[in-house]
Amino acid sequence: MAELTTLESLLEMGFDRNRAEKAVANTGNQGIEQAMDWLMEHENDPDIDEPYVPPVGSVLGETADSQASSDLPTIEGTLEGDGDMSNFINEQALKQPMTEEERREQVKRLEELMRVKQAERRERERAEEVEREKHRRKQGQELQQMRQKLQDDEMKKLADARRKEKMEDKMARQRVKDKIARDREERAQKFGGGAPTSTAASSQPAPTSPSSPTSQGPPPTKKEYDESRIQVRLLDGSTITTVFKAQEPLAAVRVYVQMNGNTPEGQDFTLLSPYPRHVYTELDMEKPLKELGLVPSAVLVVTKK
Repeated sequence: MAELTTLESLLEMGFDRNRAEKAVANTGNQGIEQAMDWLMEHENDPDIDEPYVPPVGSVLGETADSQASSDLPTIEGTLEGDGDMSNFINEQALKQPMTEEERREQVKRLEELMRVKQAERRERERAEEVEREKHRRKQGQELQQMRQKLQDDEMKKLADARRKEKMEDKMARQRVKDKIARDREERAQKFGGGAPTSTAASSQPAPTSPSSPTSQGPPPTKKEYDESRIQVRLLDGSTITTVFKAQEPLAAVRVYVQMNGNTPEGQDFTLLSPYPRHVYTELDMEKPLKELGLVPSAVLVVTKK
């Protein structure tokens, strides 16, 4: 009788009979509130409108004649906390059938309960959406901070490299100036006896002095670089530049491109030198930049694998 009551109440509220029967069966006929909760939670299920087949022996599977002997439904599940009044109404419902006015009143209360449930559900969904948006923004901020840190580190490396280049250029110019001064002094001592105003010194051809072995000095030693400035041309034609240690493997450049380039996630790529053309293999990835001839500077190109 209680199962039939819940089903009739759902039908009175306008629910489809197939859905109402599923709600009653899946909630174990625990009351109208549980049935409405189930309907609201499963209203978007793909199989919600598939025909319901009640199990053998279920009240929903009996004929209308077997149900006609029942009196009117109890409303105990819809009046939580009403105390003696609820008991009184239940006793009256068992004694005599519900009038049409009483039935409409019961349906009205159930519809109000359903509106409350729907409002609670919408509020809960809005709160969950707000939390998801907060989490998404937090992740975006953390990612932006990480990118900013990488960019700051790269700019710092570039600034350090520029300062070092300027210092090296300044030292090289000073060495050239010192050598020119020594050459002048040697020529003055050789041709003018140390007198800078000597006519003989001024009459001597200047080009003969640099060719003298004594004026050349020791041959310059090959400079050893401990860093390499690498410029990488990406798939879309843009470039990124940074400085690596000369002993770092080529794999470090590959990782830098993966983190800072615009290569699509999951896109495999390889690196090559355009002049002379050389495609780097997996074995080359473990070799230092110095060994691969990429010091003090080099240009690499990203290509699809």
